[in-house]
Amino acid sequence: MSEPSAPISELAWRELLFQHTEGLPAAFAAGQVTGYCGFDPTASSLHVGNLVPVMGLVHLQRAGHRPIALVGGGTGMIGDPSGRSSERTLQSLETIAENAEAIRLQLAKFLDFEGPNAAKLVNNADWLTKLSLLDFLRDTGKHFSINYMLAKDSVKSRLESGLSFTEFSYMLLQAHDFLELHQREGVTLQIGGSDQWGNITAGLELIRRTTNGDANALTFPLITNADGSKFGKSTGGGSVWLDPARTSPYKFYQFWIGADDRDVSRYLRFFTLLDRATIEALDQSVRATPEKREAQRALATEVTTRVHGAEAARVAQEVSALLFEKADPQGLSDAALEALRLEIPFATYAAPADGGPANGPALSEGIDVYECLTALGIAASRGAAKRLLEQGGVSINGTKLSAADRLIGEDRLLRGRHLLLKKGAREFGLVQVP
Repeated sequence: MSEPSAPISELAWRELLFQHTEGLPAAFAAGQVTGYCGFDPTASSLHVGNLVPVMGLVHLQRAGHRPIALVGGGTGMIGDPSGRSSERTLQSLETIAENAEAIRLQLAKFLDFEGPNAAKLVNNADWLTKLSLLDFLRDTGKHFSINYMLAKDSVKSRLESGLSFTEFSYMLLQAHDFLELHQREGVTLQIGGSDQWGNITAGLELIRRTTNGDANALTFPLITNADGSKFGKSTGGGSVWLDPARTSPYKFYQFWIGADDRDVSRYLRFFTLLDRATIEALDQSVRATPEKREAQRALATEVTTRVHGAEAARVAQEVSALLFEKADPQGLSDAALEALRLEIPFATYAAPADGGPANGPALSEGIDVYECLTALGIAASRGAAKRLLEQGGVSINGTKLSAADRLIGEDRLLRGRHLLLKKGAREFGLVQVP
């Protein structure tokens, strides 16, 4: 392994550096640093807003240092008040444990767990659940005055709206984690979002007071979109999750494709490992030919590949090309057809012999387009479906239909099983024929 280097300059040009303690550059210069970041298991998945600290650990490891990802199975029982205006709803121990395991598996996609600076995953439930209240008050609480804690932004911002003792104690638990990892793993650095500065520096203070040791902090900026909206929300306002069961790889890919021209260059720096020259070239393409969306495609491909794998990214590209770029449906792969079922209206064809409408033809006579259109909700009735065909407003598998095309032969099926129906420019539906 080459000598460790300081990732500060890398984070700075990527605009991922918000604040760090004065001693951090010297610590990096002195040799390998072990640093950690904590992740809250109050949901069963990380979301794209968590990717900034995740990438912080990635850059730490790429510079030759040792990253530790802490899943807060213990602190998750309380919830971090930072950046919140109200108290969290506490979850069961079983739910938190399940969430912690799911997040652990997601983090494993980003970090290398082998080699001289192998990453490590830890769960603070391993020590916090064994910590007695009296020991905590004696060994940790005595080092912090109420005045010190009240001065922290995460506390001050909640005093008027109400802050329980449970959440008030969170800062001390996070400080205890830092000390625990300092003693167990030689951790001397904690990284996190800029809203975590108060909690992180409390840990520095605890380490100094109890071990007389040096430790450091580094924070990232909180990310907002160019229009001022919060980063990480889908068009409908929901979170964009890393779990494919909560946000499909196609929707995940589309989230990044939809990046504003004003944001995409920043997001390439934040969320990919593309080098500076490549990102600058893509930034130039945004200015010269924004309609090609080359930068957005690169961003979507890089991040989707990292989170879901190369095949999922390829399928997402294939589905996107069909739905938005008029790609030929005849070339659709089985995987793309399977993915389409989750993204557009889907129905299984039922002919009369199979329990379908009594006034429709048997499957042996052909596939009834009227039935397909109504089953998908593209047409409200068989009469409406007939009018659509007469107006030439429907295509199947890329071929426009006429009034004479009410019945479609099985030889027209995609992959021997599917019909892709399209009304107008953007309304799609997929029918599977048994």
